[in-house]
Amino acid sequence: MNFTNILTVILILLLLTSVIMAGMRWKKGSGPTASDIGIESIYDLTMSDIDGEEIKLEAFRGDVLLLVNVASKCGYTYQYEGLQELYRTYKDRGFKVLGFPANNFMRQEPGSNEDIKTFCSVEYEVSFPMFAKISVKGKDKHPLYVYLTDKQKHPETGGGITWNFNKFLVDRDGKVIARFGTKIEPLSDELITALEEIL
Repeated sequence: MNFTNILTVILILLLLTSVIMAGMRWKKGSGPTASDIGIESIYDLTMSDIDGEEIKLEAFRGDVLLLVNVASKCGYTYQYEGLQELYRTYKDRGFKVLGFPANNFMRQEPGSNEDIKTFCSVEYEVSFPMFAKISVKGKDKHPLYVYLTDKQKHPETGGGITWNFNKFLVDRDGKVIARFGTKIEPLSDELITALEEIL
């Protein structure tokens, strides 16, 4: 067997190993990684907003962002008020809250995008960008949340979404700086301190 044939066999074995490993991840329910689906940054993604308009997340490059999976019928839904206040306070300094409705936890976001928009507007006067409903966990997890929860890319902030109103703080270059659990209030000292450090 000559060198070319040996090299070909090695490449085939490496490819088969990669396919088998990917299959094992799927079987375990962990799904693909961000690298598997070719996402290196949130700016690689285009998403539908709450009105159905396609928005390139590249449009937010240069802004500090707080990405939040939200729900309208959750015990923590009141956090919309704090998120809106946070946005109102810091938006002139290049800060945006991005809301991503999700129905993954106890069916606490059952409505349509139009229902969600009306609820947020009427109940909390939300004016920060809201996006169309997505899945943030499971086999149908949206690529944005594949990226955000990927522990290979984000060892300190990765890991599955635990409940509604998990919060990811992203700097002006798209780097995930911090993650805050559901119980961390939008106007908490912990979150505001982290935010002000990168504004």
